Amino acid sequence: MKTQTIFRWIARLVAALIMWQTLFFKFTASAESVYIFTQVGMEPWGRIGSGVAELIAALLILYPRTSEYGAAIGAGVMGGALLSHLTVLGFEIMGDGGQLFLYACLVLASCLYILYPSRHRWLGWLKKGRS
Repeated sequence: MKTQTIFRWIARLVAALIMWQTLFFKFTASAESVYIFTQVGMEPWGRIGSGVAELIAALLILYPRTSEYGAAIGAGVMGGALLSHLTVLGFEIMGDGGQLFLYACLVLASCLYILYPSRHRWLGWLKKGRS
């Protein structure tokens, strides 16, 4: 197996497992999740919607033919999460030591790594959409 293929699978697993792990907290309305989405003014629909988006992204990422689409969805969701951390929430949530912020950074970096080989196609698609 090529080194790039191994690293791409590691990135897929990191992104999918972290997003999968957070679903329990979003879908069961854990105190931390409710707090986060209340702070950004999106409780409960933002919490549920982002959970559904992360579930779809995690599933798509694990299947090689759809991993780019899952990575694009995951990157979008994590971009929103990081923006919320940087503008409203701060780095630390309810004494977590910045763990959720770090997870969002890891998922975003993994998704961007997955998307990197096809960046020209994605950028072309984005440019076409603007014209």
